[in-house]
Amino acid sequence: MSLVLDTGPILALLDRDDPDHTRCVDMVRSTHENLVVPAAILGEVDYWCRKLLGVEVWKEFIDDMATGGYLLAQLDAMEVQRAVEIEAQYDDLALGFVDAAVIATCERLGETKVATLDRRHFSIVQPAHCVRLRLLPE
Repeated sequence: MSLVLDTGPILALLDRDDPDHTRCVDMVRSTHENLVVPAAILGEVDYWCRKLLGVEVWKEFIDDMATGGYLLAQLDAMEVQRAVEIEAQYDDLALGFVDAAVIATCERLGETKVATLDRRHFSIVQPAHCVRLRLLPE
């Protein structure tokens, strides 16, 4: 089993001053699953790290990934297409490709939970493989 991560929890894990830092650290410590980072979110994580935390934090995150702290999930062409379908289906939410790619990654892995701080989008979207995703941290 795996825990698929959205951008928000990653940033909270990296920033001790983030209001969700403790909740996200507790979530990661309590799971014995692989922490999966969809490749589609890397641009967002890079942007927010550089803007809020500095390039060194971004580099540390990538170093953690390189040493196995996180598993990188690439999207193939079918998953990109599925993400675009999800994005179009929820166009009224302005879901965006990154969130849709996180959901497509959950579908591919058969995961019924996701680590996200984005309750607005992820509580509404219905993936193909389950009625709703369980949103962590709770």
